[in-house]
Amino acid sequence: MKVTYDLECNLAQTLNILGDRWTMLVLHRISKNKNTFKELQKSLDSIPTNILSNRIKLLEENELIYSELYNEHPPRYKYMLTQKGKDFNHVFNSMILWANKYLDNCNRTLCHKECGKQVKIKYYCENCDEYVDDLIVKDY
Repeated sequence: MKVTYDLECNLAQTLNILGDRWTMLVLHRISKNKNTFKELQKSLDSIPTNILSNRIKLLEENELIYSELYNEHPPRYKYMLTQKGKDFNHVFNSMILWANKYLDNCNRTLCHKECGKQVKIKYYCENCDEYVDDLIVKDY
């Protein structure tokens, strides 16, 4: 892994993996079932093939995705999310809500499947068995 930020910080360490141009979009497309190199290329039409290949390798090395051979001659792979990669969907959802609130030209929002209305993020404390708003970031 190329280290861009040499900081002991959750955000910096995450950006060391996902902070390069295209990386989060590649991960997002895989989460939306664009699972082959060709599908990823098509859904990110201006990404150079060498960059796409590099980003896939980076995501594999960091265990956010894994590859599965689906054709032997020539070798073709499909890319799937690991649990670690699936857990990043919460971050994507947060970004969608934030962008919808603060940016122009955003055409998507996160809604409750049953009623179709927009949702918001709530934090839940398992220890207290309640939703909370008073959060702190704690160092260990």
